[in-house]
Amino acid sequence: MGSLPQFSIIKGQQVPLYPKLLHKAFEELVDKKYGEKTALIFTDENGEKRLTNYNTLNSMSNRIALALLEKIQSNNLKANNDGDWIICVCMKPSDNLITTLLSIWKCGAAYLPLDVTFPDNRINHILNEAQPVIVIYDDDFNRPEVFGSIASIKFNELKEHSKLYSNANIDECNTLTKGISDLGLVLYTSGSTGIPKGVRLRHCIVQNRLEWQWKRFPYSATEIYGIFKTALTFVDSVTEIWGPLLNGMTLVVVPKEVTKNPNSLVDILEEYKIERLVLVPTLLRSLLMYLPLQENNERLLYNLKIWVCSGEPLSLQLSKEFFDYFEEGTHILCNFYGSTEVMGDVTYFVCESKKQLDSIERVPIGQVLDNTVIYLLDSNFRPVNIGEIGELFVSGANLASGYCNGRDANRFIDNPLAIDLMHSKVYRTGDYASLHKGMIYYEGRTDSQIKIRGHRVDLSEVEKHLASLEYVEKGVVLCYHAGEIDQALVAFCVAKSNNLNRYIAKTGIQIENDLKLKLANYMVPQVIVLDSIPLLVNGKVDRQSLLKMYENTNNNEDTEIEFEMDFCGINDENRMLKAKILFETVANAIGRSIRSKLSIGANFYELGGNSLNSIFTVTQLRNKGYFISITDFITAPTLGNIIDKLRTQNSTDDDEESNTCCANYSKSDLHIECDMELSCLPLALEHKDDTIEIITTSFYEKADIEQYIKDDILRTDYADILEMIWEVLVTKDLSFIIKDSSGRSVGVALNFDARDEPEVQVNSKLIVIFEFLEYLEGPIRDNQLPKGINQILHSFMMATSADLDARENIAVMHFMENEVLKLAIRKQFAGILTTNTSPLTQQLGSNVYGYKTMLEYPINQYVYHDNTRPFGKAPDTKTVVVHWKDIRN
Repeated sequence: MGSLPQFSIIKGQQVPLYPKLLHKAFEELVDKKYGEKTALIFTDENGEKRLTNYNTLNSMSNRIALALLEKIQSNNLKANNDGDWIICVCMKPSDNLITTLLSIWKCGAAYLPLDVTFPDNRINHILNEAQPVIVIYDDDFNRPEVFGSIASIKFNELKEHSKLYSNANIDECNTLTKGISDLGLVLYTSGSTGIPKGVRLRHCIVQNRLEWQWKRFPYSATEIYGIFKTALTFVDSVTEIWGPLLNGMTLVVVPKEVTKNPNSLVDILEEYKIERLVLVPTLLRSLLMYLPLQENNERLLYNLKIWVCSGEPLSLQLSKEFFDYFEEGTHILCNFYGSTEVMGDVTYFVCESKKQLDSIERVPIGQVLDNTVIYLLDSNFRPVNIGEIGELFVSGANLASGYCNGRDANRFIDNPLAIDLMHSKVYRTGDYASLHKGMIYYEGRTDSQIKIRGHRVDLSEVEKHLASLEYVEKGVVLCYHAGEIDQALVAFCVAKSNNLNRYIAKTGIQIENDLKLKLANYMVPQVIVLDSIPLLVNGKVDRQSLLKMYENTNNNEDTEIEFEMDFCGINDENRMLKAKILFETVANAIGRSIRSKLSIGANFYELGGNSLNSIFTVTQLRNKGYFISITDFITAPTLGNIIDKLRTQNSTDDDEESNTCCANYSKSDLHIECDMELSCLPLALEHKDDTIEIITTSFYEKADIEQYIKDDILRTDYADILEMIWEVLVTKDLSFIIKDSSGRSVGVALNFDARDEPEVQVNSKLIVIFEFLEYLEGPIRDNQLPKGINQILHSFMMATSADLDARENIAVMHFMENEVLKLAIRKQFAGILTTNTSPLTQQLGSNVYGYKTMLEYPINQYVYHDNTRPFGKAPDTKTVVVHWKDIRN
């Protein structure tokens, strides 16, 4: 007898789920454990860093929730046609945004994000269909009239109104739903009918997704910070925000402009030692191109252990390139699959090595999440055999509760194969997939939906808006090389007679500009105007001919206009050489997507550049011997500005010299140039509060070894120690504080004579740190360094203000190091002893300031007197370095 066929039904592990409203879970964590811990960190446009602890976040959201309830009830506002209470949020990423989301939940409503860059017509459609009770928006949002008749209020007005309410528990008031509904949020995504539709996601759906994540990819003991960088309108933002906050971590809220600049993004990931990141493959490709450009790149993003790709197909080649840069066994690359309708993800695959990838021909979307079942069905809704391609359906605890206003009910259908209530409905994804050796593989779409930078875009929606332009006769929208590095959204259209002049007909710029008023930025296509649309013999559009036409654009007559290079205004021979190199490189990087001629007044992004090909351009320039920083390139307003900043290896330009980090520093270098006007003041009694704040923030929030015992220490532990030794610090006259030109304290250095340090009784877990440092320094001080008093200046605590940017931070560190050296010389010490715990200060000490390495010690090897290893979870590469600088000669 032959064997029975095996069907493509794949079940995730079924685990108990005890539904709980997420804000209730948050409140319990605040009350039981995390009240005084920092919940949010946000740096505003003025460079001011704001820290919010859990108690403050909870109490402020309580008050705002009460203010919302009062406004809704006093105005007799009603739920929408679905019976949902929805509150729209039109705010940029900030600490205020997180507070607002939490307050919306607490008053019994669901939040619906509106991107501040959405065009008016998209906002109008969402508001008209979802019928929210109110819109909360930023004070600087300059289009409040777009909200029409929907009630709206500025956040700061709402916050001010909330001061009328005491910090009462919101449970003491009647919420909008009175506990009947658990709808958590509504996210609008591109619709298959060409009209955006709202996906309704309940608290328990988010809970199931989070509980699976916490079990399968648990936060490590060293994972102090999470990062919120994804647009709120995108489903991955949900797990980015609430994953860390429901685990008592600190959420770093990243401004939108930072995510556009790889340099700034990497700086933040490094600063907070972020250990996991969700990103689209195109951003991963950008980072893998960017990282090798940086000096000492072997350390960059070393802490980032878990990389999760989603939103677009992950190529095998890109996966292998990941392991060309990152260490196997320490870093993993994950491929997640899903959509907004299934809470972002329902399958996952983990790549752990290049060898693993060598055994497959393409990257699978993998295995199934908990409490989820995947069905691969044929056109008659019957399971296909293993190995065959079928349409992918999803059932289980990750399933949304349909769309707003009952839209597209045929996407959420009764499950003919259901065996329990949790799986009574299935979502029809519109994707094809197959099952091989227990792994699911993505096989393409059944309709016109694609992914652009992780956003789902329905080509028919773009086509609909193209056709709505009065001067367009016919339009076809296609995606060129979907999922590849040169992916492009392209619109081909025929103009109505006499409506377009010749120039516009050639470039399509006017059409693109008009579409920007109707579509989100990522949905705006490159437009090509044709005399006619090619057809097949059956009368259908010849899509392959159109794509071939786009591919061969460089060979048609339009090329001379699109790739014209204008060198007007360039008279210097050296500048002309740089301009030719730059223009050719930019033309090659942007390719057939280029919009207009290249000139010194052109902007790279207006020409058609984006974050991906900007990295490619910088890479290609470097290969040709021309160098510019990523930040300088991205922020340059014109190509002429880029030319001015380009340098060669042998360049002696001023900007190159300014980028050289004191490479020849020695004891005679008593002045280091920086843009900041700094002054050094001997530590005095009135400096205590500033000193405690700078030291506490720097060491508690950022120190490299404290993080491994952070659960056992408090911010106040540092203040307690400084209080005990404060008068001694001042009396010894070896410590100082740094002020800027405005009188603000920006740095502090605490120093002692190594053989005349005060006895301090440490009553906190910080005793582990102090005893560890003595374990390292003691033998060196006693056996290898000069004997007696006034021989060894111990630089034992140096810190900078948390609100300095990276360049300012380095400047202040240089200045303080210079002042320590001058102090040691003035006081006639033999040398300076210090122990550096961060890679930055270790590198500066060894390579810039000329210290001798006396000991480099892996911290995970340290055994405390109770036979425990307090830093045992640190990687082998995490070391501390004991440095000595002899200044006698």
